[in-house]
Amino acid sequence: MAAATRNRRPPRVLASANRGLGRTLHRGKGPPFLRLLTVAGRRTGEPRTTPVAPVFGEDGSVWLVAAYGDTAWARNVRAAGRAELHRGDDRTRYDARELDAVEAVPVLRAYLAKGTSVFIRRHFAVNTRDTDEAIAAEAPRHPTFALTPAEQT
Repeated sequence: MAAATRNRRPPRVLASANRGLGRTLHRGKGPPFLRLLTVAGRRTGEPRTTPVAPVFGEDGSVWLVAAYGDTAWARNVRAAGRAELHRGDDRTRYDARELDAVEAVPVLRAYLAKGTSVFIRRHFAVNTRDTDEAIAAEAPRHPTFALTPAEQT
């Protein structure tokens, strides 16, 4: 598992793949588990958009996991406290709250269980069979956010 703690940066090919995925998701096509995340940049306030794989709970709950660590989008969500997920014409605005390590455990377990690719799993030093304590120890390396639908004004 040493690779999980050493290799903290997303693969370089991800930037070009994300551009292509972004165009596809904007048209409402592409992998059904992906959405576009749009959040205000923490320095400029300009909207920033990137593909993400939210975790959807059976009760309608929605979470975001920063698989590659404290990425730009995670820092932007943390600063803004709001985000929008969209795919095609389907758009939902959310209030975002970062979870502490203990709260993040079931979300991270669900994220890892949903069949994430080897490119994602190698950034985690834990898997679904690990204890809650081990996953909680890994949680600070993967900012996790609970999303609650925002009041429409």
